[in-house]
Amino acid sequence: SRTWETWAVCEEKNCDPLVLQCFKPNNTLYMLMCFFLVCVTVIYIPLMLFGLLGNILTILVVWLRPYMRSSTYLYLSSMAVSDLLILLLLPLDLYKLWRPRPWPLGDLVCKLTMFLSECCTFCTILHITFFSLERYVAVCWPITAKTVVTRRRTKAVIGCLWLGAAVSAAPVLIMVGVEDVGGEELWLSGVAEIDRRECRCTHYAVTSGLVSAMIVLSNLYFLVPLCILGLVYSLIGRTLWLRPKSSRRDQSHRNTVKMLGVIVLAFVVCWLPFHVGRTIFSFSLDTGTDMSHSYFNLVSSVLFYLSAAVNPLLYNLMSARYRHAVHSLIRALMITVNSWIRRCVNRLDKNTKKAHKTV
Repeated sequence: SRTWETWAVCEEKNCDPLVLQCFKPNNTLYMLMCFFLVCVTVIYIPLMLFGLLGNILTILVVWLRPYMRSSTYLYLSSMAVSDLLILLLLPLDLYKLWRPRPWPLGDLVCKLTMFLSECCTFCTILHITFFSLERYVAVCWPITAKTVVTRRRTKAVIGCLWLGAAVSAAPVLIMVGVEDVGGEELWLSGVAEIDRRECRCTHYAVTSGLVSAMIVLSNLYFLVPLCILGLVYSLIGRTLWLRPKSSRRDQSHRNTVKMLGVIVLAFVVCWLPFHVGRTIFSFSLDTGTDMSHSYFNLVSSVLFYLSAAVNPLLYNLMSARYRHAVHSLIRALMITVNSWIRRCVNRLDKNTKKAHKTV
């Protein structure tokens, strides 16, 4: 879930989440807020289904097609696992959007889902940074790349990236939890809501400065890789520009760099609003509540999930090799399913004939 920052701000300001405003009696903003929530829900559901299908196909293509297990596609398949986990958490985020309290799944699930979301966020950023560095070595130092960039080392690096992301996200396990929230009564179907347990950033995390420290860490996780990516792709572009375009190997590098460049661009476009919004929230703890913050947070959350869902589409558009592998995998899966259906039908026919003979 991408909501712990907003809950931290609401904890400091003693405000209600956006959806709770929607259910307050005699609220003039009722129609507008509910309409906005419905629109976000309508976007979330197909986005989740599309992203799940695309990322599952990416994982299957890389691991079922040996010729797709290059270092670049190993990074992309691992990133697909991260994006898949993010999208699997989307229903919980949507549930909390509509009904933030009471939280029915307990403190452990609250902590684990928030931790997993933050871990996958860090992991995706690290993957994008390291496969870009790997492309830099392959393009600018091709002789060194033959000995340094290997599948075995790539798998070891991917394991270290997941470990580093998990360690970086570990403070979230202390920051969030299920707490009883005060405030006005929430009326649903004419009945006052008594249970006020909510999965949110704890009061201790806000007052101790842990939330502020985590926001700084998260912004560094975005800004530092962004600077590295800008430098790396500038050097790659300069190297390819100075080389003759007749080389087949350089043409392959150009195609790969184009695909990765589009992935990085989509990453920046989708994640920049979220980090800008988080920074605004951190600086507005002492100011009054502004509902535009909640709207901005919802829009940035949609872009965040879009980033997790759109990568397989980009692979398909930018890489003929990936398209061919996906088409061959789908054909193989269809043949397997058809043969399984035929076996089931033949078996059913045989059982039916045996039953008629016995009668």
